Amino acid sequence: MNDKNKPASSSPHEMEDFLQRLQASQEEQQLNQQMHDSSLDGFADFTGMDEDDAQSLFSFADTSETAGENDGSDTPALTSASSTTQNASPASGPSNAAPAPVLTRVALRNERRRKNIRRVIGIIVAIALVIVLGWAGVKVYRKVRSIQAANQQAQLEAQTAKRATDYPGPGEGSVEFTVEKGQGSGEIGENLVKQGIVASVAAFDAAVVNADAAQKLQPGTFQLKYKMASKDVVAILVDPTKAEGMINVTASTRVSAVISAASQLMNLPQSDFQALLDSHGDGILPPEAKGSFEGWLQPDTYNPKDYSSAHDLFADMVKKRIAFLDENKVPTGDERENILIRASIIGGEVNREEYYGQVSRVIENRLKKNMPLGMDSTVAYGFGVDPHGLTQAMLQDESNPYNSRIQKGLPPTPINQPNLAMIDAAMNPTPGDWLYFVTVNLSTGETKFTADYSEFEKYSQEYQQWEANN
Repeated sequence: MNDKNKPASSSPHEMEDFLQRLQASQEEQQLNQQMHDSSLDGFADFTGMDEDDAQSLFSFADTSETAGENDGSDTPALTSASSTTQNASPASGPSNAAPAPVLTRVALRNERRRKNIRRVIGIIVAIALVIVLGWAGVKVYRKVRSIQAANQQAQLEAQTAKRATDYPGPGEGSVEFTVEKGQGSGEIGENLVKQGIVASVAAFDAAVVNADAAQKLQPGTFQLKYKMASKDVVAILVDPTKAEGMINVTASTRVSAVISAASQLMNLPQSDFQALLDSHGDGILPPEAKGSFEGWLQPDTYNPKDYSSAHDLFADMVKKRIAFLDENKVPTGDERENILIRASIIGGEVNREEYYGQVSRVIENRLKKNMPLGMDSTVAYGFGVDPHGLTQAMLQDESNPYNSRIQKGLPPTPINQPNLAMIDAAMNPTPGDWLYFVTVNLSTGETKFTADYSEFEKYSQEYQQWEANN
């Protein structure tokens, strides 16, 4: 009987030894299978694969091993074992040869499996380690950048605060400061710092921005103090009435005041300007002005050094006025003159823009009812005085063509140089039925409107009471 699983003849000792080795091989195979199953479960848990996908990956590895066994890579070892078995002498006993090839294949297969598992796990662990380290690196980088950004911001804020240092004011001493025409707030700020008037350019710039004054800074020479608060300096530099050495034309300025200032600053006799008035602005004024410069001088600041004669100055003012009216689409001809007259009365009666539209409506309503306008600003203009200088005799003087308490309709000419807000109100009166208004508080400019005469009398008494208390 030729049984391949045991030797043809063997001693009891050899048989026992064979069985022990066979049992050890089986135990080793069971251990390897347990390691394989354990590795398979760990691999699936770590990678997130399901168990079937992990088993497929491991089966692929086993297939690769089998292919390796069949591709001749193990041939030398198996051949050597077979040769040893075939050429063994009877004396050494054929019982030792049969198990050897089995043990060799199992050992090689197990070794390959362990290496493949270790290789796959090693790769996965390495990838996971790279991911973890990369994630940690990103977190650290972001944290460092955040700290650096915070430090840079703190340094910037500290530098800005240092640059924006401001004096508390009100200042000390006295100093003249000149703003040249065309200078911007930055250059003005630098000059203010050099003269010790403000503490920093940054503080001055901030005050200009807060006051929306970038386009309102006036040229001229101003009386200031050392170590002033920037906001106080801005408040002065935007006020054309505070500028010395310049001809300042505002909405409330009359032609007579312009002539007085220009004559002095240009060192010209007033007769030069009077000659222009007497010629009714020939060659300068448009026909609708009807020979009067009033209302036709554009509000602005003019440098007397730019003009060599009264004619040059007034011609430039009128030219700018016409361009301004055209730009803002104010109707031309007699209607333009009519609008300028109404707008000038609006500016002469109230000093708060919020009331412009209502005053315009009162003028419109009174003209429609053929009522005298009753505006003290026009009466005062006719006498060349301020409204507060009016007397009862002036109010009753019928010879004054500007006495709107007596004369009906609009006065002959504008009474000042109205600005855009006044002109807009003249063209667009606020809807309402008002016929009367009284400025009850000259300090605040508070004005009350009504269509009822008895209520108007109450407002008049309120004003008289304010005047008595002030």
